[in-house]
Amino acid sequence: MAGHSQFKNIMHRKGRQDAVRSKIFSKLGREITVAAKQGLPDPLMNPRLRLAVQNARAQSMPKDNIERAIKKASGGDAENYDEVRYEGYGPGGVAVIVEALTDNRNRTASNVRAAFTKAGGALGETGSVGFMFNRVGEITYKVDVGDADKVMEAAIEAGAEDVTSDEEGHVIICAFEDIGDVSKALEAALGEAESVKAIWKPATTAPVDEEKAQSVLRLLATLDDDDDVQNVYANFEVSDEVLAKLSAA
Repeated sequence: MAGHSQFKNIMHRKGRQDAVRSKIFSKLGREITVAAKQGLPDPLMNPRLRLAVQNARAQSMPKDNIERAIKKASGGDAENYDEVRYEGYGPGGVAVIVEALTDNRNRTASNVRAAFTKAGGALGETGSVGFMFNRVGEITYKVDVGDADKVMEAAIEAGAEDVTSDEEGHVIICAFEDIGDVSKALEAALGEAESVKAIWKPATTAPVDEEKAQSVLRLLATLDDDDDVQNVYANFEVSDEVLAKLSAA
């Protein structure tokens, strides 16, 4: 297991999402507002907004919060958010991509740079590590949607590229440009997905030991805690033995 999935799984086991639910809702709301502002405020007519709302529901975000975030886009006092991507190297030479939605580029850049520096890493130029990742679609389902064979069959029929099933659930990968078609086909076969999003999937990985992995996780957690940061991806890889130790720590 590598990078983004490792980070999310470890944080999930630690109950991190429950501890910062309000922060998660804030980030989901920001994505909904930006999506609604860039297109129509109707999820049926705005693919990005539809996915944002779907992902918010998957996190049990209240309906009132979702509607408020959509309405905020049409208000005269709605903030203008810029989509920014930062790239750099963390401990152990691990490549990191940070996606942010910000109303103050200077503040966000300063916070991200400080996080990298404190971790012993370095923030680089855009494109400095991007070549180590592929932009793909990621569609996730809860484990109770069906067994691995059922999900694999549905994914193949839908035109997906890869499927990973474990005790946490099912993760289906497809080409970035096929997200819409694949997610629709999967919904017809399996029901509504837990999440549908574009991610940066590592094309190459950097193996790290337990000490370096802990340092990388601290960096990713610091970045993830920033209100402006929406997503964090890294290409670190650890053995199953180290993963078990990190999850139990």
